[in-house]
Amino acid sequence: MSRIVAENMLQGGESVQFYDQRVQQAMEMSQASAYSSPTLGQMLKRVGDVRKEVTGDETPVHRILDMSDTQSISSHSLPFVLSFNNLTYSVKVRRKMSFPAILRRPAAGVSTGDPVAGENLFTSTKFLLNNISGEARDGEIVAVLGASGSGKSTLIDGLANRIAKESLKGTITLNGEPLDSRLLKVISAYVMQDDLLYPMLTVEETLMFAAEFRLPRTLSKSKKKMRVQALIDQLGLRNAAKTIIGDEGHRGVSGGERRRVSIGIDIIHDPIILFLDEPTSGLDSTSAYMVVKVLQRIAQSGSIVMMSIHQPSYRILGLLDRMLFLSRGQTVYSGSPMNLPHFFADFGHPIPDSENRTEFALDLIRELEGSPGGTKSLVEFNKTWENTKRSNENPETLTPTHGLSLKEAISASISRGKLVSGTTSDIHTSPASMVPTYANPFWIEMLVLSKRSFTNSWRVPELFGIRLGAIVVTGFILATMFWQLDDSPKGVQERLGFFAFAMSTTFYTCADALPVFLQERYIFMRETAYNAYRRSSYCLSHAIVSLPALIFLSFAFAAITFWAVGLEGGFSGFLFYFAIILASFWAGNSFVTFLSGVVPSVMLGYTIVVAILAYFLLFSGFFINRDRIPPYWIWFHYLSLVKYPYEAVLQNEFDDPTKCFVKGIQLFDNSPLGNVPNALKEKLLSTMSNTLNVKITSSTCVTTGADILVQQGITDLSKWNCLWITIAWGFFFRVLFYFSLLLGSKNKRR
Repeated sequence: MSRIVAENMLQGGESVQFYDQRVQQAMEMSQASAYSSPTLGQMLKRVGDVRKEVTGDETPVHRILDMSDTQSISSHSLPFVLSFNNLTYSVKVRRKMSFPAILRRPAAGVSTGDPVAGENLFTSTKFLLNNISGEARDGEIVAVLGASGSGKSTLIDGLANRIAKESLKGTITLNGEPLDSRLLKVISAYVMQDDLLYPMLTVEETLMFAAEFRLPRTLSKSKKKMRVQALIDQLGLRNAAKTIIGDEGHRGVSGGERRRVSIGIDIIHDPIILFLDEPTSGLDSTSAYMVVKVLQRIAQSGSIVMMSIHQPSYRILGLLDRMLFLSRGQTVYSGSPMNLPHFFADFGHPIPDSENRTEFALDLIRELEGSPGGTKSLVEFNKTWENTKRSNENPETLTPTHGLSLKEAISASISRGKLVSGTTSDIHTSPASMVPTYANPFWIEMLVLSKRSFTNSWRVPELFGIRLGAIVVTGFILATMFWQLDDSPKGVQERLGFFAFAMSTTFYTCADALPVFLQERYIFMRETAYNAYRRSSYCLSHAIVSLPALIFLSFAFAAITFWAVGLEGGFSGFLFYFAIILASFWAGNSFVTFLSGVVPSVMLGYTIVVAILAYFLLFSGFFINRDRIPPYWIWFHYLSLVKYPYEAVLQNEFDDPTKCFVKGIQLFDNSPLGNVPNALKEKLLSTMSNTLNVKITSSTCVTTGADILVQQGITDLSKWNCLWITIAWGFFFRVLFYFSLLLGSKNKRR
């Protein structure tokens, strides 16, 4: 069948002939060497077969269906064609206007033209994409080129479903059928311009965690490891496999190796479509060439590779199959690199033999952009060129998909092992239902996320050491400042101050959780954008990972301060004291985590955290009792996170009805009479006894712990209710964190 198609396509233009030669060569190479660039399914089948031969293991292995009996599907490589037509994307831009310009009116008889929809005196419409059309086929690398601001990244984002549907106009189809958003997330991958990786994981670990996310749990651990090892070899990362990624403070892999790792984590599941936003940005020429060479091997394995690139070198140009030049959102050239000299020669600007084709083209485009007419002449010439080329082509050869529908093509790819993420080869189902939304169940995702986070943080022990040091130093200062408080009225006031400071400190020390998610935000957005795992899995694993550290810090603070300060309750009192501190850490950590999902930067986050925690302390009931708070602020008292642990520790300290804190003459200690002689105080007590008809001596208990709780206005909740409410606050903020991720991590342009 490929021979017949080739003969028909030879009647067309030069670009079609070039494309068919590449397709024919790829098919011949595929038939000559079945293992030259195996799909993931083929590789896993061989691994499983070898394992069964050596060990006799009868574990079910990945099955590749024999499609030889299927009449409607060719036995050759079945191409996918991604087509996009008339893509248009515009944004509103604020006009720069001066006061005289506002008052200026058009002269009589001068037409201002038809107004653009949505424009007004203060805003104008800027087209980032303006009727862009083209196509990309599997086995090819399609490069989008242009100067900064030409719309390269915008076009890649639009094709990768990173622009909201209501904002992007036009059609995007795969094999002639509309591409469903859910299906696109599963069969495609998007590599961002920035390398978003966990710095303390090795290259091998990074790819292994990606395999755990994107490959189904039906595949054994050994098969996933084999896929990772094969991918490391394919990416040329064998020498760096055991090296950490690194960051500013830790030396790791090189820039080119980081970029290849970024590509690797997105192709671990062998996607049909791969989008890349300037994968060679910031790399030297050798590293850039190696990255594009890897992309060529990925394309030849049966994937559509489409990338934006700023200015490719001569060697990279030889690896590209199609080029799409943009200028201010419009197409100025679309076709094969081989046709580029012919195109510009016909335009009247031939490319000298000694110059790089792309550099000449980009320089000419920039020169035209600076001219009065802009690139309008080049845009119009490209349309004429495209129409002429299209009229010379045989209509039967324009869609080299062998007449396959999208369902049949996906089914055939599944049977060849291209997709293995729990897919089905039933061609009677819709394309979107042929692939699952997520490769793994909820609990698998949560375990893998927790393991990755533990591994990354375990290798940076200094971060936990700083947190522990801050807690120990704070506890030591409090223990020495409030050493062995007595039961006098002054001791009562000192205990109140200790509890207020200690409970607020537990919340302030949780502010270190703020940068954790802010540093991971874009990694999270990249991974969830293409359904590596659920957002709920991330939220739960984030909470689980934080608990061990919170338990250790809570115990350290409680052990340092409880007996040193001389708090009441014995061992059971210590256990409750430890529990309420842990609950405070949990609520504070959850609150700060929620804020990290809302605020855009660390500095703004710290400002908000410090301010809100100060308000919580103000309304906690320490500075002013609940019954003295103005009615219009009482709602903030019940929202205060410090209120509940503060009231809980006070009740834990003063709930013993037999414990006396003010006796006889101690009644005058906090009054102006506190400095008079004790003899005079006893006479005053005698006079008061006669007046009240109650005998009050120097040893009579005047104020018990229950009286102190009443004085502080702590009468509406028990200490256990305060504990449960504090824990509930923590869960409440975790739920809010989940919704902040759900609503704020769409990662789409509007």
